[in-house]
Amino acid sequence: MPRDLVRRAVRRLRRAVVGAPRPDAEHERQPEHQQATATPAVPLPVLGYVVAGGGGAHPASAHVRVVRRVEHLSDAGAAEVRQVDPVAFVAGADTTAYTAVLVQRDVLPRTVVQPFLETAARRGIRVVAEVDDDFFTVSGRARLARAEYDPDRLASIDALVRGADTVIVSTPELAEVVRPVARHVVVVPNALDPGLWTSGATEDDDERPAGEHRVLYMGTLTHAADLELLRDVFADLATADGTPIRLEVIGVTEDGDAGWFRRLEVPDGHYPAFSRWLVAHRARWRAGVAPLRDEEFNRAKSDLKFLEYTALGLPAVVSDRPSYAVAERYGAVGVPDDVDAWRAAVRAAVERGAPDERAERWVRDERTIGRDGDTWRRVLLG
Repeated sequence: MPRDLVRRAVRRLRRAVVGAPRPDAEHERQPEHQQATATPAVPLPVLGYVVAGGGGAHPASAHVRVVRRVEHLSDAGAAEVRQVDPVAFVAGADTTAYTAVLVQRDVLPRTVVQPFLETAARRGIRVVAEVDDDFFTVSGRARLARAEYDPDRLASIDALVRGADTVIVSTPELAEVVRPVARHVVVVPNALDPGLWTSGATEDDDERPAGEHRVLYMGTLTHAADLELLRDVFADLATADGTPIRLEVIGVTEDGDAGWFRRLEVPDGHYPAFSRWLVAHRARWRAGVAPLRDEEFNRAKSDLKFLEYTALGLPAVVSDRPSYAVAERYGAVGVPDDVDAWRAAVRAAVERGAPDERAERWVRDERTIGRDGDTWRRVLLG
């Protein structure tokens, strides 16, 4: 075939494959002064993550510790992010050249952890584990067992943390618990997503009993024992003018209303919808509380509730524990295990009805995703 016909055939094939002829094709040649110099695009690093759920429907811890952060990383143009299917990853169907894969807690079945780690090692992919609770001490495991935590899930976390290249934890106290079994531990404190926790217009479409002040306590079922610390605190509690102060509980316990607290049901939805509902209905409450028993498990807890209460415009009354030691420097009211001290602190917070300005400034400027430092990104992407 003549050379000119060969060139034409090649050009037609290239058009079909890439939609345009190569710039060095004969008919595209231009004088040097007319040729544009294109800078090749530098490919973004690809960060994989493994969390429970999908399609935006994830447990709250996955949203707080992983999903909201990776979305911000993607929005900032710092990385391409993908939720990883661990089965496809181990089977070799997912051949993506991940810079790192972040795995949260117990999302991998126990029998999948080792094959997952081996696959990542063989492909030169770093595995970073993410842990935000004490799954390791004897007392911590006992408390989780009381909350009906599956032993296989604990075994999964243990194997992951021992085999991961790096483990990210939420508090310095938790780092001390994890360090004996992990290769490398980095502390990244919790931070709020400004897209969820920025105050907008309030709503009052929920039923609110008149003639009372309300105090919010929210948490997972692992906090049922902590709730008991408040039983005598809220018994017949009132402000100086005699207005009753009523505790409202979201989550925390499966028990129904009691004489000293009201269980509040919220609309169904995952963490983003729940957060937005709280923000929209923040005028319902005058303060927030976060009791913690003096137990080994609680010493590794984070100050997330203080952050969330502050974002809702509520003063926070918290147990005087290591979890809130830093927050107390910025306006959290730390209280010892004394009923009278708690009653006085809650009453004062309700009468004040707003957080300390230091708390608002600290949460906004240092504990909000995008303004909380670069540690998380550096650990994952280098």
